[in-house]
Amino acid sequence: MTNKLISIAFEKHNHNECLKKAMDLAEEYCSDHRLNLTPIRRKVLEILLQEHRAIGAYTILEQLRKAGYSSQPPVAYRALDFLVEHRFAHKIERLNAFVACALPGDSHCDNHSPAFMICRQCDTVAETRSVSPDFDISKIAQSTGFKIEQTVIEAEGLCNSCAEIEKL
Repeated sequence: MTNKLISIAFEKHNHNECLKKAMDLAEEYCSDHRLNLTPIRRKVLEILLQEHRAIGAYTILEQLRKAGYSSQPPVAYRALDFLVEHRFAHKIERLNAFVACALPGDSHCDNHSPAFMICRQCDTVAETRSVSPDFDISKIAQSTGFKIEQTVIEAEGLCNSCAEIEKL
């Protein structure tokens, strides 16, 4: 990886290794913090990890149904709430969909403030850190007395693959 601040979603990589690492980290984190990574939560995380794309709740429900799990909306939403709360996944507001955290080692530190690059052609989502020495929103907020509870930065454009196709 040329830039450690950018996730691997737009780069060629061993996806099976990527998926296994993320699942291992989730299991370890849950074990260390006495959290219950139930079979349904595990399956939803696996579904999100299958692709580096944001996936809507109804697509997740359909995949749960195909895998033999309950496909009732509350089941998926509770699992998604758990995964987002514990930073295994993020909600992509623009798409009203969810994506697995691409920086799982970083996601459990206090300053994990991701930014997302969303390809408008293929919906691939790349995650990167939004922290920059040139722009520190925390310091700006602190100087005004504002208490940040959540920051979501989403940029829309074209990934390299789609940009190459568009040139043709």
